Amino acid sequence: MPSEIGTIDPPVLDVIDPGVYESGGIPHERFRWLRNHDPVHWHADPNPAVPGFWAVTRHEDVTWVSRHPELFSSHTRTAMFEEFTDDEIALYGQMMLFQDPPDHTRLRAMVNKGFTPRMIKKLEGHIRGICNELIDAAAPLGECDFVERFAAPLPLYTICEILGAPLADREKIFHWSNTLVAFNDPEFIGDKSESIACAADFMTWATTLRERRMREPGDDIATKLVQPDADGNTLTVEEFQLFVLMLSIAGNETTRTATAGGMQALFEHPDQWELLKANPAVLPTAVEEIVRWVSPINQFRRTATQDTEIGGTRIRAGDKVVLFYGSANRDERVFEDPFRFDVTRDPNPQLGFGGGGPHFCLGTHLARMNLRMVFETISSRMPDIRPAGPARRLRSNFVNGIKDMPVRFTPTTA
Repeated sequence: MPSEIGTIDPPVLDVIDPGVYESGGIPHERFRWLRNHDPVHWHADPNPAVPGFWAVTRHEDVTWVSRHPELFSSHTRTAMFEEFTDDEIALYGQMMLFQDPPDHTRLRAMVNKGFTPRMIKKLEGHIRGICNELIDAAAPLGECDFVERFAAPLPLYTICEILGAPLADREKIFHWSNTLVAFNDPEFIGDKSESIACAADFMTWATTLRERRMREPGDDIATKLVQPDADGNTLTVEEFQLFVLMLSIAGNETTRTATAGGMQALFEHPDQWELLKANPAVLPTAVEEIVRWVSPINQFRRTATQDTEIGGTRIRAGDKVVLFYGSANRDERVFEDPFRFDVTRDPNPQLGFGGGGPHFCLGTHLARMNLRMVFETISSRMPDIRPAGPARRLRSNFVNGIKDMPVRFTPTTA
């Protein structure tokens, strides 16, 4: 372990400072120390005026908290680390991500109809076509930004497709998503008022989409969401708006982050890249390992609803509890040699899609398919892709994102 472990003190244990993630990615050595010495750790908040929080770092504890929403609420203060005002909580609390059962159960049952295996399967050919189109456009260049040309466009095209939204709107979604999620990075946002205005624009756009699909039904998720279910229930306008906002952000940020982070991992482990290119049959396990390694979403927050315990540590009602998926995905108690990137790893109980329970990622199958398709097409059509300079990371303790990644390859015609 690095020398910092021998002289550890509160500043070194900081696992929430966005600057730490920008400069070096997930602070794995700090998390390893916490897992082994203080797995449910009382951590000071960056804002001295705000109470601290419990940092939960082991796989078993993250899973346990995730599966007990009656003890650890996503609704009370939302599931975001950042503190919202009461008015913001009242609004965003209608979003499925920020609900607890039974409200969450009702809403999830209604939106699940848009994520059936048939709905996802019918996108496979289209997504493969998008991947090939992206390579067709980049192939003659010989050098480009991987995020701009591959990691960012694919999920945006996919989101527009599944929502039945115009492809011309994908740049709006990209801007809104960056602004709402990258709230620690000055490159994407100035102050909170900009974020509020952005959310309002996004919700107005969702209303327009809803009205269009009510007039002109299509074979897409937005159409299914405006139609009554078997019991005659429909989403309210605000529920529809917030679901579209959640889907657009989650589908964009997580897939983009996993794609860029996965390519970086393959660059850093060339033996695994060669294995993947030589044996495409390992793509399904490679996708799971990419999600484990990258952990696109680093953390979500819960609030204790009553006095309880996590791993033997006393938790008081009202305490802020933060689940660190990036740490859980390197837990030595669960993963053999967890700091080895292995595209054939099996079993791989990674928590990159959540720790189970009611908030397990709704778009898991879609994300897996996106990742499988993009790495399949890149490995077959651009096999000598390689770094052309250092990647720049997002300043965020929430999304483990890469802002840009220069790459080069042998130019070819489409």
